[in-house]
Amino acid sequence: MAAASAVRAAGRRSRRLFDIFVAEVPWTVSSKELKEYFSQFGSVQRCQLPFDKDTGFHRRYCWIKFSTPQDVQNVFQKDSHILEGAKLTLKQQPRRRHSQKKNQSE
Repeated sequence: MAAASAVRAAGRRSRRLFDIFVAEVPWTVSSKELKEYFSQFGSVQRCQLPFDKDTGFHRRYCWIKFSTPQDVQNVFQKDSHILEGAKLTLKQQPRRRHSQKKNQSE
């Protein structure tokens, strides 16, 4: 049990390293399509689209990591983001400074 909760906690911490949280992702959209869509705003380093182990479908949300803060700003310059007819909900993740990471690990 302890190992499973440690893995979940590590997953939560790693998500803080992402720049944008995206909700309302249509069921038919893949991580590859999300990465392609957001690449128009800058260099996408990573797209994490979690799947439900029971259903095999993704959970309709993801995290996007960009190369630069300017890429993130480019995303938020656009009023709305629509994929396959569905409007995505975006939230900027707070950036953590290196000193904050160090303090939390001590």
